[in-house]
Amino acid sequence: MATRKPMVAGNWKMNGSLELVEQLANAIKNVQSDELDIVVFPPFPLISSLQQQNVVVGSQTVSENQAGAFTGEVDAQLIKDLGATYTLVGHSERRSIYGESDAVVADKFARAQHVGLTPILCVGESEEQREANETELVVAAQIDAVINKLGVAALKNSVVAYEPVWAIGTGKTASPEQAQAVHKFIREKIASADSDLAEQLTILYGGSVNEKNSELLFAQPDIDGGLIGGASLKAESFTAICESAKGTV
Repeated sequence: MATRKPMVAGNWKMNGSLELVEQLANAIKNVQSDELDIVVFPPFPLISSLQQQNVVVGSQTVSENQAGAFTGEVDAQLIKDLGATYTLVGHSERRSIYGESDAVVADKFARAQHVGLTPILCVGESEEQREANETELVVAAQIDAVINKLGVAALKNSVVAYEPVWAIGTGKTASPEQAQAVHKFIREKIASADSDLAEQLTILYGGSVNEKNSELLFAQPDIDGGLIGGASLKAESFTAICESAKGTV
């Protein structure tokens, strides 16, 4: 059985400041470890500032297009040049607010990998879809969009994050058992095409993760860490979550 290194990723969304960069960078130094990957996803203008503090950084989204006449968009190559290592693709807020389809998300995934960024593919169902027992259908379609475009092997240089839409920023959290069930489904789905890849794939849970629930979530066999929203803006909360992830190694 592969030993997957846990990861804690902080998504600042449209929050943050130079002051927060300094606070979080100093806090992260105290919990950095070879046993844990820590990544922060600040707004675009703060990528360089965090990277200069020796924090591993990513962008919250990426354009599917190369440089050109796309006002307001940011090219993946520039993000890479600024020192980013990762990018989120398909976060539910991008899907719901900005109308990104599964096909567009697959294009962003492809563009990110083309320039050498590691995409974190966000998947998850709405509350209505869960109540209609469509969770697995929705998540499978979101993953298949990438596999159909690039082949299952493309997932080797990626991370998947399961974020039930109904648990993002709502204070609701999937129970450890609910989250584990979907993570297990994702891993088994990918294993049907490539069992070795599935065993090595890092799958994160996101959705109102905090220092009180992270330990139980991360203890689940198929949950390899978390994609953290609001708690990533508070140094004490974020580092506590990192410590709980280290405790699973």
